[in-house]
Amino acid sequence: MAKRSSLSIRIVEGKNLPAKDITGSSDPYCIVKVDNEPIIRTATVWKTLCPFWGEEYQVYLSPSFHAVAFYVMDEDALSRDDVIGKVCLTRDILAAHPKGFSGWAHLAEVDPDEEVQGEIHLRLEVVRGTQACLLRCSVLEARDLAPKDRNGASDPFVRVRYNGRTQETSVVKKSCYPRWNETFEFELKEGAAEALCVEAWDWDLVSRNDFLGKVVVNVQRLWAAQQEEGWFRLQPDQSKSRREEGNLGSLQLEVRLRDETVLPSSCYQPLVQLLCREVKLGVQGPGQLIPLIEEMTSTECRQNVATNLLKLFLGQGLAKDFLDLLFQLELGRTSEANTLFRSNSLASKSMESFLKQSVALSSSCVRPHPGWIQQAGGVWGAWEASCGEMEAVEMGDRTNVARGGPQVAGMRYLHGVLGPIINKVFEEKKYVELDPSKVEVKDVGCSGLHRPQTEAEVLEQSAQTLRAHLGALLSALSRSVRACPAVVRATFRQLFRRVRERFPGAQHENLPFIAVTSFLCLRFFSPAIMAPKLFHLRERHADARTSRTLLLLAKAVQNVGNMDMQTSRAKEAWMEPLQPTVRQGVAQLKDFITKLVDIEEKEELDLQRALSLQAPPVKEGPLFIHRTKGKGPLMSSSFKKLHFSLTTEALSFAKTPSSKKSTLIKLANIRAAEKVEEKSFSSSHVMQVIYTDDTGQLQTAYLQCKSVNELNQWLSALRKVSINNSGLLGSYHPGIFRGDKWSCCHQKDKTDLGCDKTRSRVTLQEWNDPLDHDLEAQLIYQHLLGLEAALREKHQELSAGAGAGSVPTGPGEAPEDPLAQLLQVLHDLREAHASSPAGSPPAEPTCLLPLQT
Repeated sequence: MAKRSSLSIRIVEGKNLPAKDITGSSDPYCIVKVDNEPIIRTATVWKTLCPFWGEEYQVYLSPSFHAVAFYVMDEDALSRDDVIGKVCLTRDILAAHPKGFSGWAHLAEVDPDEEVQGEIHLRLEVVRGTQACLLRCSVLEARDLAPKDRNGASDPFVRVRYNGRTQETSVVKKSCYPRWNETFEFELKEGAAEALCVEAWDWDLVSRNDFLGKVVVNVQRLWAAQQEEGWFRLQPDQSKSRREEGNLGSLQLEVRLRDETVLPSSCYQPLVQLLCREVKLGVQGPGQLIPLIEEMTSTECRQNVATNLLKLFLGQGLAKDFLDLLFQLELGRTSEANTLFRSNSLASKSMESFLKQSVALSSSCVRPHPGWIQQAGGVWGAWEASCGEMEAVEMGDRTNVARGGPQVAGMRYLHGVLGPIINKVFEEKKYVELDPSKVEVKDVGCSGLHRPQTEAEVLEQSAQTLRAHLGALLSALSRSVRACPAVVRATFRQLFRRVRERFPGAQHENLPFIAVTSFLCLRFFSPAIMAPKLFHLRERHADARTSRTLLLLAKAVQNVGNMDMQTSRAKEAWMEPLQPTVRQGVAQLKDFITKLVDIEEKEELDLQRALSLQAPPVKEGPLFIHRTKGKGPLMSSSFKKLHFSLTTEALSFAKTPSSKKSTLIKLANIRAAEKVEEKSFSSSHVMQVIYTDDTGQLQTAYLQCKSVNELNQWLSALRKVSINNSGLLGSYHPGIFRGDKWSCCHQKDKTDLGCDKTRSRVTLQEWNDPLDHDLEAQLIYQHLLGLEAALREKHQELSAGAGAGSVPTGPGEAPEDPLAQLLQVLHDLREAHASSPAGSPPAEPTCLLPLQT
């Protein structure tokens, strides 16, 4: 049984931001911090006061986190980036919104006295003497203090105030992990109501001292306890009146906190087996639980339910059967061919999720580490966000299109087809426009011979550019039959056959092809073309000119996917110059789909078996490794660039991606993967991997990443693959051992216990994460629990009609019909949760236990 906490974050857009550049504009991006630790950085949107990001992330973290903050920054090339403002959402705020916080929030000015972090270790005692009582406060140490100086550290000291008296510790230079071990005493009168205030400050020689945080202790409570010791979280100074908000612009966010108590696998087996049996029986089964779930699920919840069900059946090797059941149900209630799969049905949403998740089959059939979950068919999990609707392509609705999320699982196949075309569009930066009402005529020609370019020339050049891009894309798609994962091809085969069986007439000849392209082109390729950053096709968002080119290309792909129907062409007549290429593309696409669905069961199994023998890396890419062992200052120049590869066996490196790899660290030897203090290497993007060598001694490898996102992605991958290793560390040193002491806490013993706690539970969800069967079952149970009343009412209605008995509620009774069985399963799971020791999220303690290894 385990407690899982996660944050689903979508940073949508900003509006009315203040201008920070002399051009009257800004170059905004967002930094997301969880308890003041940077986790995510969005891409920069250049030269705008109303940026659109549309980036989605999922963060797994400790249930004891306090707040998530969104900082809007202005990027500067020659100076430090400007802080525009921030939005802070505490855990309490998020917990008060079970369905998630969604909407616009005003940016608040960043007050340095509120930018506090870290904890302080105190020992508090009431000492009773013969004549008077004393309040004894021992200031032992602190950890993870905010760096206030340019060197990436602080010079902290502590000020203790009580009953009008103030005492101070010594100053510890250049440390965010100071140790004082100093004790102060104050005369204490019984019944005194005044609180003890412990403040941490950063000492400065020439300017005012910087506030680092404070702890206020209730002395009356201490009277009863007599003694209290532990780690106390530093709090901001909120005594000052807040300034007016609203003049810094606003940020649109969607943030959802989810706390789940996941029971042992055996508890979920009855639910999983019941749902799997329903899928195996198909439309001939008596229970029809899947249609009931769809009928009772609201539209706003349908995407999440579809994704969770799909993940569950992927793990059971039944994804294809589940989708085939949904295809038949959808076809059974569809009378008009032109409305097929156009609604937000469970079939449409599940197929969208399937394309993003199961395409990872081509890169996921690996032998898992013992700590990773074995997948039926070798399928790994994926991002849960919904792809944009095909209507969004027509309307240019950037909000819907952007819902593809940054970590979709179809990376390899999608990148193979679209990557070269998207790169060419970005590199050319050509002005492309087909709509005469939007054409901008500019001067052309060489120096001294400028002449205005006519509208006809602009339209013709734009048509030529788009025809070239569309032709290249269709050619790449035609060649990608073998690259498409076998289970996807087999699923499209089922879809193709079911549609042909339901609409066999000659007038519906193109309908099976359109059914396939409605998912493959309109809900998969088109959103990726319109928002390549969100599908990791590019690192940055497109500028306005490139965005327009991509939108027109997506419209052309939509026309091809619609098989060049007259209704599609009539909406935008100015797309007519592309029609020759579109008509040719329709023929190419039909030929591609004919080959795509021409796969037999044996070929499907053979392809999956061949893929299962491959072991692609969990993560790979260039990193810089520290290469010197001297006692002098360690700078970023002492790092050497190499290509690293993390597999389920080891972390390896090579000079180039194609060079022979050498093992750096065996996976089973990893003891921790953590960040390194910025001051250690003059960089905030360095991580350390602590591991044991062949002799059992602890060693540390320092690796530098190019950005905070890359840093957290590598940390996530390393933590996930080593989560079940024996001997994982509970504490570590964020600094380095330089000369004769640790740079973080100044301890001289190299084997000294770490001065900060490890963060092994903080990870980002990636497209190649393994499926968590128990978590998916728990999420489905939670959803069904919300439908329980409606399901029970439905069962009573069916029972009355069939003359059946009531729903059994005791463990000794055995219901026969599937709906009664489902209700019994929900009852048993509710009982299991009620008896589990893990209940609701624990309240934030005022005092934390001392750090344990």
